[in-house]
Amino acid sequence: MAYIPGGGAPAAGAAPVGSQYCVCKVELSVSGQNLLDRDVTSKSDPFCVLFTENDGRWIEYDRTETAVNNLNPAFSKKFVLDYHFEEVQKLKFALFDQDKSSIQLDEHDFLGQFSCSLGTIVSSKKITRPLLLMNDKPAGKGLITIAAQELSDNQVITLSLAGRKLDKKDLFGKSDPFLEFYKPGDDGKWMLVHRTEVIKYTLDPVWKPFTVPLVSLCDGDMEKLIQVMCYDYDNDGGHDFIGEFQTSVSQMCEARDGVPLEFECINPKKQRKKKNYKNSGIIILRSCKINRDYSFLDYILGGCQLMFTVGIDFTASNGNPLDPSSLHYINPMGTNEYLSAIWAVGQIIQDYDSDKMFPALGFGAQLPPDWKVSHEFAINFNPTNPFCSGGAVDPWGRSGLRGSWTTLTLPRQYFILLIITDGVISDMEETRHAVVQASKLPMSIIIVGVGNADFAAMEFLDGDSRTLRSHTGEEAARDIVQFVPFREFRNAAKETLAKAVLAELPQQVVQYFKHKNLPPTNSEPA
Repeated sequence: MAYIPGGGAPAAGAAPVGSQYCVCKVELSVSGQNLLDRDVTSKSDPFCVLFTENDGRWIEYDRTETAVNNLNPAFSKKFVLDYHFEEVQKLKFALFDQDKSSIQLDEHDFLGQFSCSLGTIVSSKKITRPLLLMNDKPAGKGLITIAAQELSDNQVITLSLAGRKLDKKDLFGKSDPFLEFYKPGDDGKWMLVHRTEVIKYTLDPVWKPFTVPLVSLCDGDMEKLIQVMCYDYDNDGGHDFIGEFQTSVSQMCEARDGVPLEFECINPKKQRKKKNYKNSGIIILRSCKINRDYSFLDYILGGCQLMFTVGIDFTASNGNPLDPSSLHYINPMGTNEYLSAIWAVGQIIQDYDSDKMFPALGFGAQLPPDWKVSHEFAINFNPTNPFCSGGAVDPWGRSGLRGSWTTLTLPRQYFILLIITDGVISDMEETRHAVVQASKLPMSIIIVGVGNADFAAMEFLDGDSRTLRSHTGEEAARDIVQFVPFREFRNAAKETLAKAVLAELPQQVVQYFKHKNLPPTNSEPA
């Protein structure tokens, strides 16, 4: 049975920050019970896809790993969302039986779905509901369980583990070991927190270091028991149990680089049967580190200021501002595409700028008295004081500009350049080089394309799908460009344009400060 979710591309992680409200992150754990069996010779191989609603359409947000040959899966991959108390955030959880390696959902068998609001899950903390088919009839006896946890603690724990002399489980080989970490749930049952990768053909595995939120691993309780299970991976999903042990974060913190901790991996059945049984191998905790994983909001609350600059295209291709066909023409409603873009972004950004005054610069205009083309001039014609009031920038002089010069000594500053243009890039090599160099600096570039021109060059600078390189081959340190064509938002609310334009900004801010190893100014040590 094919499943078509209703269109839309996968969303890029968390919802954009675009309001004055503080948001917190919520982690959702998903498991299934009694799922439909769609396979003939084995059981279903389920995975779960989360959709969020946007303008009446379901958009894929994220998906879990696939549980092989399992009708009662507990997925280790968690869904992490921003929780907005002031919004109704509709969610849809859809389960599929993986049949192929394709990412297209209609290539997999549909097992059932469940829809609700995030508020419903959060208020209940944990819910179990029947899965439904497309016709809203029950998907057999299939159930879905969703547990919510607020990630209010930004501490993360990084563990580096290895194994030594684990039991041999494969008849013609060694073992393919992996680890699973569990914590006690509210119902007294062990809840899966993390699953490592599988290391093939070895009894002495070395797993990649992994990082999980501390609150996810132990609810922030350093003394809470953690159960670690070691298995030998089998393709049919019938993984062989090697052994287990229990520990706590406080105990694991005794491990440091160069001073590892060792845990005996015990198989209780073997221990009961064999008098001389010692263990089924040793699990070595090479290192345990606890750090803070700072968020965009951490930096904003820590005093980071977003410094906003507007660059406006006045080249001749825009037309005469007095002509109604010009992109700079102000219609009877008192606006045009340039003003709409500035207002949409400025009204959001001004909340993060202490004086709410932004430099507004133009390029490509012929200026008096000599009427030469200028590639950088102050919109208010005051080059020593080009600042305009945030949210009310009017480069056409209808409401006037207010100038202000404030010298601030700030602990953290991040700069946003909004470029509004109607044309293509004629000096692409120089532009690429400039963007690559800027990627090393605390800045982001937002480009809004107005009119109906071909914006392929602008889209190329937006490094969502590729790493941008300069003409010399140098790679950008990070993606700092977000391009949005205004024509897609002509009939939408300004808030919709603002969210699209600012969607990537929070992660770009965090990426810069993390790359420079700079914590928020007011942060406390972990």
